[in-house]
Amino acid sequence: MAKVMQQDPLPALRRALPAWVYHHPEMTRLELERILRPSWQIATHVNALPNPGDFVTLDMGPDSIVVLRDRQRQLRAFHNVCRHRGARILDDAGHCPGAIVCPYHGWSYTYEGTLVGVPSRDSFPGLDRAAHALKPVRLEVMLGLVFVCLADDSPPLAPRWQPFLEELAPYRIEQMQPLGPVGHEDWDVDWKVAMDNYLESYHVPIGHPGLNRMFTPDYDDQKGSPGIARGTSWLKEQPSARWSERFYQGLVGRIAKDVPERERRCWRFYSALPNLGIDVYPEQIDFFQVLPRGPGKCRIRYAMFGLPDERREMRVLRALGTRINAQVNAEDRWLCARVQRGLESPSYTPGPLSEIETWMTEFHELLESRIPEVRLPQAPARFA
Repeated sequence: MAKVMQQDPLPALRRALPAWVYHHPEMTRLELERILRPSWQIATHVNALPNPGDFVTLDMGPDSIVVLRDRQRQLRAFHNVCRHRGARILDDAGHCPGAIVCPYHGWSYTYEGTLVGVPSRDSFPGLDRAAHALKPVRLEVMLGLVFVCLADDSPPLAPRWQPFLEELAPYRIEQMQPLGPVGHEDWDVDWKVAMDNYLESYHVPIGHPGLNRMFTPDYDDQKGSPGIARGTSWLKEQPSARWSERFYQGLVGRIAKDVPERERRCWRFYSALPNLGIDVYPEQIDFFQVLPRGPGKCRIRYAMFGLPDERREMRVLRALGTRINAQVNAEDRWLCARVQRGLESPSYTPGPLSEIETWMTEFHELLESRIPEVRLPQAPARFA
């Protein structure tokens, strides 16, 4: 009698997160507390703050951080909260002439955070000014990018990025200058929907026809280490049918000579969990971070940097690259909004994930490790 051969069972497909996770207010609170506050966040580039008193702010949920250059030209980070009555001190980016002054009651601080000025000082008997300095925030610089972290016990930043430093070295990011101010866009999309989208390129051939005309898929050339993934797209030999894309393809190899010839043929995309992206092009780089504004809403905060170069041809090349990426961004915003709307349908159940969506799976595993309830089919009763 013939022996029946048993086949090994196929591995179970990983599935997406349940829909409630993307629009529940308790999730937003827990994500800020357990995932975002302990993480390293980009504030700016060192060369965006050239002079003592120059500052930039970063808002994340209820927290606000100010990064400022002090009189010794060192960078410092503080909680952007006055030690008197808690008023927010600074907004956006700019320059503090002489001191950091609270706009509410005029308490003033040195660039090093020390409290030096208290109007009507005699009305505060026994006030110890040394005990009321601005509260510091951890700060590290990597490749010229300034990172801050609100948690005291999070691991240092550099070891996590070590596997990628060699391939980033030719771009000389630490020598770059800002190409404009920090900007932001508000999307009616949960921050996790936006990050899911950035962490997978399965959607690129359909969702980004321009990228698909110009480049190979970045999932064909990937590299990862815990918490960071890199994909590389390579310029195709076939010129695009669109003039702006074709113009960029023909120009970049001749103009972007600050980087080696090999690097002129590729775009690199680095994603750092939980919410950061660094995109590296031959002519410039950008960073962005996806910040929750509440359930089902997020803010995309971004900035662009490049090596000093006043050539008209470089300005044209950067304008073309920015134009192409603006289209990609608009497509992502449109796609993410469709996902957000679909997740609100009672008919939705979590679908299977492709092996191309590996980095999205790693993101979900991070969420699950910090907030185990995310795998429940419905929000737990205690979240009500």
